[in-house]
Amino acid sequence: MKKSPASKLMAATALLAAALLLASCGSSQTVHNRMVPPEQSAADLKRALDAGIISQDEYEEEMEKLQDAH
Repeated sequence: MKKSPASKLMAATALLAAALLLASCGSSQTVHNRMVPPEQSAADLKRALDAGIISQDEYEEEMEKLQDAH
């Protein structure tokens, strides 16, 4: 059974998207969203900590970065 050109294009697009996502995981750069107020970022971090999504150490590290950025 032959694949249509459209399905080949979709498969290639999916592979490219996956490669880009995986490549971005190794980045060590911090992105600061200036559209989100620091108070909202702090509240989001607290919710992530309370939900168990991040550890206490990660929370403290991110809060320090947040304070240094503003």
